[in-house]
Amino acid sequence: MKKVIFYILGSAFFFSTMEVTLKIAAADMDALQLTFIRFMAGGLFLLPFALREMKKNKVSLNVKDYLYMFMLGIICIPVSMVFFQLGVMYSNASTAAVIFCVNPIFTMLFAHFIIAEHMNKKKGAALIIAALGIIFMIEPWDMPEGNSVKGIVYIIFAALTFGIYSVLGKKSIAKIGSITQTAISFIMGSGVLLAVNIFFDAPIFYGIGRSDMLIILYISVGVTGLGYLFYFMAIHKSDAATGSIVFFIKPALAPVFAVIIMGEHLGIAEITGIVLILVASFINLGAKVLENLKQEVKNDKA
Repeated sequence: MKKVIFYILGSAFFFSTMEVTLKIAAADMDALQLTFIRFMAGGLFLLPFALREMKKNKVSLNVKDYLYMFMLGIICIPVSMVFFQLGVMYSNASTAAVIFCVNPIFTMLFAHFIIAEHMNKKKGAALIIAALGIIFMIEPWDMPEGNSVKGIVYIIFAALTFGIYSVLGKKSIAKIGSITQTAISFIMGSGVLLAVNIFFDAPIFYGIGRSDMLIILYISVGVTGLGYLFYFMAIHKSDAATGSIVFFIKPALAPVFAVIIMGEHLGIAEITGIVLILVASFINLGAKVLENLKQEVKNDKA
């Protein structure tokens, strides 16, 4: 149980610093450039763990599997994550972090239509409450300084498309493995983004100074590499529902980093939005998480 808690807290910490560090790095780097470096380096960091997972589970991948991961990589990196980076650039870090945390709710919605997962009243209520949370976070009646309509649209689109990536990933993850699928789809998606960068004559490594190296290393290896690795390790040591505690912690913790590091201000509306999104997440997964945690504690005592 102690290892599970360590992995959950580690993943939550790295993911909660994501928007703040991306916003800082974006001051000197292009969105396409930063997204390419982040996910190529993060994918390569995860690759040795992926190879170990494949060996342990005796996974044999065929051409169809690689093509499927290629499709996942395109949805995730050149689409979802590029728009996420643009959203971070044109909105407050706290707003971007909390709105993007709604993606598990979008995943639940898309799962109903794409892989025929049952949508019950509880999940429907979670979806409505999450939507209200987004409205309170963006305050369309009096948009906070630092936010823009463009930035909010980018973040919501990123969360929606990441939800699609997650649902489609569910169909293949049992065979391929979570770390393997993530690492390879990240690398393949980054390869496509590299081609996009070249086509649009966007910088790849140009303009990166020594002062940028530390934060790039943290974003690539820390946020993207260790963040995902700890999340998957938490799932492997427990289950997916328990690992999802990460997404309960992030909406509460990420705004704290935004306030401390970026000097952002959270008003009553934003705090209300955060609470509503936390409530929606709890309705969606909370009961199962608590049940699994109780079982983990019982197993430790046995």
